[in-house]
Amino acid sequence: MATVVTEKLSHLFINVRQVPQLLAPLSPSTVSSSEVPKVFWKPYIHTGYRPVQQTWCYYFSTLFQQHNEAINVWTHLVAALILLLRFQQLSQRVDFGQDLHAQPLLIIIVASITYLTFSTLAHLLQAKSEFWHYSFFFMDYVGVAIYQYGSALGHYYYAIEPSWHEKIKGFYMPAAVLLAWLSCAGSCYAKYQYHQSARLLSRLCQELPSGLAYMLDISPVVHRIYTALPSGQADPALLYHKCQVLFFLIGAFFFSHPYPEKWFPGKCHFFGQSHQIFHVCLVLCTLAQIEAVVLDYESRRQIYSTLQGDLAHNFSALCLFTVTCSVLTAAYMARKVKNKLSFKEE
Repeated sequence: MATVVTEKLSHLFINVRQVPQLLAPLSPSTVSSSEVPKVFWKPYIHTGYRPVQQTWCYYFSTLFQQHNEAINVWTHLVAALILLLRFQQLSQRVDFGQDLHAQPLLIIIVASITYLTFSTLAHLLQAKSEFWHYSFFFMDYVGVAIYQYGSALGHYYYAIEPSWHEKIKGFYMPAAVLLAWLSCAGSCYAKYQYHQSARLLSRLCQELPSGLAYMLDISPVVHRIYTALPSGQADPALLYHKCQVLFFLIGAFFFSHPYPEKWFPGKCHFFGQSHQIFHVCLVLCTLAQIEAVVLDYESRRQIYSTLQGDLAHNFSALCLFTVTCSVLTAAYMARKVKNKLSFKEE
């Protein structure tokens, strides 16, 4: 009996020792920038890249490995899960199905979860190949456009003061749709047409529409902060609105400037990249924004129900239009990338 048990334990030990060998094909080590195509290169990041042309299972498994996209994946994944939990909590006290005025709140929450999820997938799976690199980031830009529209709607519907509403009601929402789509189209075109060597042109295509969109989208919040009376009645949402503006501006700086990796070239392949700081700031901005909008929804009903009337369905239709235009743009650019890569292979 003891001999049988010993043989079984020995056999089990041999199988356990073989596990790393069995998993080895799913876990190749990271490589340097010279071992991946140029499209994957990041400024001042010389190593930590995942090899291309691995299995999908491998790229999903890198969720739990160290590489130069790991922090970017986890920041937005965790934030998406937090917002899912927050949405579940809100659904217990907000009737999203019957309350007409809750539709914009639903849109901004879903838009936030969407952009965080798309960004997570893009950073996790884009290393599969050049085509999928482009395609997943085009999808990421679609998520950003949807979030921009959701932010514009949330601020216009709940946060706006009547005096500012009177000045911008004729053009605000159509302009928000146009700029959200231009942000998606400009980012897709910059990704397709330019590389790191054309940073100025890339920034012009990507950051100009996004900057204009933000200036428009945040204007109701800025006006409200500027006109708030220090000695007036306490506004519970105002602090969250101030925080979301602050976090966004800090994040925008790190999105546009490669610090601190520029100071320590080759040392920030896993931790310390500017894009990681941008992700953290954007997450904090989004979480603060959602809390501000929820507080406005709960405390300002008399104001927004008078200003907006029964326009919530129209704004929902505009959201669907924005999504459709952005998805079609991303699909068109993905086809152009496929043709470009096919021509290069020939």
